Amino acid sequence: MRAFYIKYFACRAGEKYRNPKTSFESYFLDFGEGARLELMAMPGIPGNRNDAHEQYLGLIHLAVKLAGPEEVDALTARLKGDGYAIVSEPRRTGDGYYESCVLDPEGNRVEIVA
Repeated sequence: MRAFYIKYFACRAGEKYRNPKTSFESYFLDFGEGARLELMAMPGIPGNRNDAHEQYLGLIHLAVKLAGPEEVDALTARLKGDGYAIVSEPRRTGDGYYESCVLDPEGNRVEIVA
């Protein structure tokens, strides 16, 4: 997961944090301008039973803003070429955004917006 976000979204990762008592591990990813994402792992947490292509209660997606529509098109094409599932191709939405949506390696929806 860390490598995916670094490679495709040019974020920086902090040092891995480990709690030896619980085997909890995490990385903070810094996207700049104050935006951060924490990736966490701990043995024993059950997998998410939600279907990534459906929508359920709870966190549905995260969005990463790029400079413009050309960047959305280019990154979407790159992700698709690298074998990642594209939930929705680039398009103009009713609320005025230009966006696509891709699944990250764990099946989380990531909107790529301009």
